[in-house]
Amino acid sequence: MKILFDINTPAPLAWYLRGYTVTLALDLGWERLKNGKLLDACERDGYDCLVTCDQSLQCQQNFAGRKLTLIVLNSNNWPRLRSVAARIATRIDFADSGQLLEIDIEALR
Repeated sequence: MKILFDINTPAPLAWYLRGYTVTLALDLGWERLKNGKLLDACERDGYDCLVTCDQSLQCQQNFAGRKLTLIVLNSNNWPRLRSVAARIATRIDFADSGQLLEIDIEALR
């Protein structure tokens, strides 16, 4: 699976996604792409999944017909995420293509 981390997603989380190709939006120069343009770029470049902490993304965009899986974390605080990073990875492992999955960090504790 080819995964893109949005600009607000803590990069150390990638260590827990072994077996996947994880790229940072910053590394692609996509840090200024917003919402729909970012989703379009992900799909155009063959990404299977976008991981973001942008809570408003799923409210502002229409996901009908998209194959891209969107994972929305409700926190980008790495110390909080680190304690449940393996569980986040497991949720990503089982996400379906085109699924919008909101992950509540506190619920994983």
